[in-house]
Amino acid sequence: MSDANALAISLVSELLTADQLLRNRLTRVLPNRMEISHFSVLNHLAGVGAERTPAQLARSFHVTRGAITNTLGKLELAGYVHIRPDWDDARRKLVAISPAGMAARDAALAAITPVIAGVVGELGKDKVRAALPVLRELRLRMEEG
Repeated sequence: MSDANALAISLVSELLTADQLLRNRLTRVLPNRMEISHFSVLNHLAGVGAERTPAQLARSFHVTRGAITNTLGKLELAGYVHIRPDWDDARRKLVAISPAGMAARDAALAAITPVIAGVVGELGKDKVRAALPVLRELRLRMEEG
């Protein structure tokens, strides 16, 4: 195996393991049996401050429409999102975060912030700042391909 291949495999292994460990930590502290996918959608909707179609959300999260439909169904059942027909195109639906969803997102953010801040504190802000551009570029390259 070449050094480049070994380096690539080590990178992927570290990223996947870190992702799994972080997801496990965050899942344990999220309130009301919220899942990371639920928090992610609520956080996205809160950030954009506008309605989105399920297709737009699926593209944003790089998941299938079926996966986003499943997540949205759970969020709607919990009262965290409102899903309505698009009055201009009856084939489409529009999704907005509800006041209860905003409160749930805020509670989740309050729960996960200490976990994330603790990791940043352990690593050191300088290391995190140095890693972010590399991780961002990796993400962008993965989105292209």
